[in-house]
Amino acid sequence: MVSDFLGLSGVHVFLTGASGGVGLVTARAFLEQGAKVTLHYNTNNSTLAPIVADYPAATCMVQARVDNEVEVAKAFEESTTKLGPVQVLVVNHGIWPTENILLKDMTLKQWSNTLSVNLTGSFLTIRAYMQQLVRSRVQKNVAIVMVGSTAGRFGEWYHADYAATKSAMMGGLTLSLKNEIVQFCPRGRVNTVAPGWIRTPMAEAALADPNVVERALATSPLNKVSKTEDIANSIVFLASERAAGNITGHVVNVDAGMEGRVLNPVTVHPAKL
Repeated sequence: MVSDFLGLSGVHVFLTGASGGVGLVTARAFLEQGAKVTLHYNTNNSTLAPIVADYPAATCMVQARVDNEVEVAKAFEESTTKLGPVQVLVVNHGIWPTENILLKDMTLKQWSNTLSVNLTGSFLTIRAYMQQLVRSRVQKNVAIVMVGSTAGRFGEWYHADYAATKSAMMGGLTLSLKNEIVQFCPRGRVNTVAPGWIRTPMAEAALADPNVVERALATSPLNKVSKTEDIANSIVFLASERAAGNITGHVVNVDAGMEGRVLNPVTVHPAKL
């Protein structure tokens, strides 16, 4: 059932990283609000087939390596040709190298690749989006929503490359772009959603360990791991001019109130310290 509660009916959303856990749920959340959605993927589009089958007229699948300038430009050309000018950009793609590596042992190849995909990929998609905004002269419901991480706020040992990219997005990029976008779209907005732990298929193995869950929730008053819907709903809210039309330059933390990361579990009673 389509609802236009948030005023997103007919709004064209370009969603990077649409084939992943958060991306899939976010795509459906927009489509349920009557939006048109371009579903970007890198290599595997099999998870997107059910969405396209359910919403054939309102979706467009595009493939691109986000750190490839030519491929990103082509993806936006395909997207606008089928669904019209893009009004909302959701920067949801990203990689998180799974091996635990201290920065002193990290290769330049890993560091460069993480920054290329997460940060340069964000730059290229945002630049292509902004350029087509100027060409199409779109003014209504213009918004960028990026997906950051609590790693960008607290850091993440063994994953300094990932944390650095998310910190850059949540800080300098968000705060710069919210001042730039109004130069050509006076009501354009830029915000970021920063999730903590999310219950996705990729995280299920880790979350099956009670010790991991205990440490993950140790500073979170709500004491719960986010569902993908929690992140998707926050993205859709920030994308809506009707709901969030005076919110820009902010990072919305979807992390159960996390205050930090537990690095050293207390093994000695405080009274003995």
